[in-house]
Amino acid sequence: MLSGCINEAPVAKQKREEGEPEAATGVTQKQAVVKESFMVTAANPLATQAGYNILKQGGSAVDAAIAVQLVLSLVEPQSSGIGGGAFMLYFDKDKGELNTFDGREVAPASATEDMFLDEQGKPVSWIEAVVGGRSVGVPGLFKMMEMAHQQHGKLPWASLFEQAIQLAEQGFIVSPRLAKLVQLEINPGLKTLKTSSNYFFPNGKPLQAGMRLKNPEFARVLKDVAEQGSDVFYNGWIGKDIANAVQSSVVSPGGLSVSDMKNYSAKQRDPVCAPYRAFKLCSMGPPSSGGIAVMQILGQLQQFDLTPLASDDVKGVHLYTQSARLAFADRNKYIGDSAFVDVPVMQMLAPEYLEMRGGLIDPEKDMGKARPGVFSSLSRANDNAYELPSTTHMSIVDKDGNAVSMTATIEMAFGSGVMVNGFLLNNQLTDFSKTPEVDGVKVANRVQALKRPRSSMAPMMVFNGDGSLRLVVGSPGGSRIINYVSQTLIGVLDWKMSIQDAINLPRVTHRNDVTTLEKGTELEKLKPALEAMGHKVSIRDLNSGLHGIEVFQDKLVGGADPRREGVVLGE
Repeated sequence: MLSGCINEAPVAKQKREEGEPEAATGVTQKQAVVKESFMVTAANPLATQAGYNILKQGGSAVDAAIAVQLVLSLVEPQSSGIGGGAFMLYFDKDKGELNTFDGREVAPASATEDMFLDEQGKPVSWIEAVVGGRSVGVPGLFKMMEMAHQQHGKLPWASLFEQAIQLAEQGFIVSPRLAKLVQLEINPGLKTLKTSSNYFFPNGKPLQAGMRLKNPEFARVLKDVAEQGSDVFYNGWIGKDIANAVQSSVVSPGGLSVSDMKNYSAKQRDPVCAPYRAFKLCSMGPPSSGGIAVMQILGQLQQFDLTPLASDDVKGVHLYTQSARLAFADRNKYIGDSAFVDVPVMQMLAPEYLEMRGGLIDPEKDMGKARPGVFSSLSRANDNAYELPSTTHMSIVDKDGNAVSMTATIEMAFGSGVMVNGFLLNNQLTDFSKTPEVDGVKVANRVQALKRPRSSMAPMMVFNGDGSLRLVVGSPGGSRIINYVSQTLIGVLDWKMSIQDAINLPRVTHRNDVTTLEKGTELEKLKPALEAMGHKVSIRDLNSGLHGIEVFQDKLVGGADPRREGVVLGE
């Protein structure tokens, strides 16, 4: 049971389950931005401007990503921040190398398989799981950014903090999106936990769009990390404050300790890549499931000619949803932290396997609940993680042609609600399965001490046949990230759309459950035809946040999702 008093947010059930408010329907479509030298696209204009300024100064794509993320931590606290984690892809053009950096949160040493079960062995309510210290994993963002900067940074580490520090000290203008999320009270922890309440509800009233908000505590944290590096965050006073805030939370106190902070390490991993038609798709490997699932969806569709199909063609939507069913079936059973479980990545992406799986698709009829593939010696149960969708994505190309695709998160909107020193802590442990086993069979993504929870984040890069970079893209959206990114890739690679036009497309998602069509778009008219094919159809707002850059020999073409506040800047 909750150890503090908390009231459930007065919002619709669908919104509570997703952890995000609905996007406004009928959003104005954005236009593609074309530049020649460098480009950055991110989820808030202030953050995009910070990245632009760094690139203008001659900074690398990694330098710009750090500056962008530090500002996002301040102006978009609902989505990501230094109290959370991230995955980063970095492409070194001169070397022709792709590196991936894992800054995923880690479960504390005290974590147990049953930590999200009640006394009867049943999963606790989502509020009990999400809000408070129990759900907090060790933040990984600073360690990851520092690792990437040490290898690929050009400007001094401290210089990348200056814009975020200035905004924190002098104040930033609260955006309409941040104000709306606070006012909707979608995370009840913001009002229940005193430190968060004081910040987001000054004088008892929610933040208003257009007001200037200062955060001197956050500025102090940034100044110390700028001067001393991540060591002060993990081994110094900041780490001690984080552990204390988690353990002393008045709601669901957690077990994260000073030792957990000190022992955290970011990981550099091999990228996972797979062919798609004339291109090569690349993303993060486990503990991320996002890129693998995207590659499975597209790989299974290779045997179909998607070129003559339009985004609102019932046949195309049907084929896409069936492939998504198959990919999610595999994902839910087999993917977890590869340091703890054997993840059959190569088998899942083998061309012959994807051809076999794609052959299960009936072009005329919904297949119903898809079953996962069978890999010898692997006995796994399906998981039931919450996977709430508040996340952010940035895409960056610098003047030397190096690129970053980075997705960062604190999990649910405003994370755990636990705020310390001006920033929110994640609730990333709810990305583990709520139950550790089903009918005596262990779940790959079950909670275990020092384990990284499975993620759906899918920062992607696409390469031409000659190895040159073609596309940088990614999105927030919880498990729907997989749908948002794969559909956008089809738009660019199969339908030859610009990245912005592909991002503007009406969204369709499927997670091996129901076919969901974006409300207020031409996709709504497909509902009767899809139901006649056996689909269960839901119509709702789909709040993607795609940001992407196309790379050509003589130009860069950038796109930002009209469903959010992001912009594209470059020269």
